[in-house]
Amino acid sequence: MIREREYGAMSGWGALVVLLAGLVFFVWQIVHHLQMIREPGQPLLLALSILGFAFCGFLMAGLFMVSPNEGKVLQLFGSYVGTARVPGLQWANPLYMKRSISLRVRNFESAHLKVNDIDGNPIEIAAVVVWKVVDTAEAVFEVDNFENYVHVQSEAALRNMATSYPYDAHEDQKMSLRGNTVAIADHLRKEIQERLARAGVQAIEARISHLAYAPEIAAAMLQRQQAGAIIAARQRIVEGAVGMVEMALDMLSSKAVVTLDEERKAAMVSNLLVVLCGDRSTQPVVNAGTLHH
Repeated sequence: MIREREYGAMSGWGALVVLLAGLVFFVWQIVHHLQMIREPGQPLLLALSILGFAFCGFLMAGLFMVSPNEGKVLQLFGSYVGTARVPGLQWANPLYMKRSISLRVRNFESAHLKVNDIDGNPIEIAAVVVWKVVDTAEAVFEVDNFENYVHVQSEAALRNMATSYPYDAHEDQKMSLRGNTVAIADHLRKEIQERLARAGVQAIEARISHLAYAPEIAAAMLQRQQAGAIIAARQRIVEGAVGMVEMALDMLSSKAVVTLDEERKAAMVSNLLVVLCGDRSTQPVVNAGTLHH
């Protein structure tokens, strides 16, 4: 693998001053020799001045600008020379081919992918990936198009991750795409990083931006979720009602308000549970008889 190595380019300001001075000098020489063209040796000196002017112009092509958070990958006849990262005006061999690579943080949102979770349920999922180039040599020479490579491999990692978890866990100890967003995001980032390491790219963050059941099963899954919510709510109501009935019986017994036999206790428990667990408000019945009739 080709690893990035820093290229210590010459400061462009010093080279610019020297080359401009050389151009001015050779222009003056060309004008001077043209005025004295009839004297012996002047044509040769004129030709040398023209060559010197052309050479300075050629050297001017070695000047290049490096912006902040940018790298210039330098190549000489196909061979990797190095990467210039120091911001500002730089000068290098004019024969070097220079390619700019942005080192800024970038992000993109994947397309809405349709996959099956670990339970076989079809779901739609998408993610936002934040990334940047950390090794310009690998990004340029190890893959054909590193930006397209990032997009394709990120979507492949998202597909693979989505098939490893259920959309929604029906057990508290089991991880799910909807219930464990932080852990799922960390897993996705690590899986993307494993795929992008060869391209000199670092995955900074990856988070799910869209998660839903596929339209063909969305209605059925909504009914399933509603049924689960109703069951959980009923369970909580029954637990609370039993506690309230137990507390009422204990208070009646401890304060000797009324003495109830087992049959009366069972009737009272039944009535209290109906009142506390019923969906509709209860209608009271007034007892106009004696205590037992």
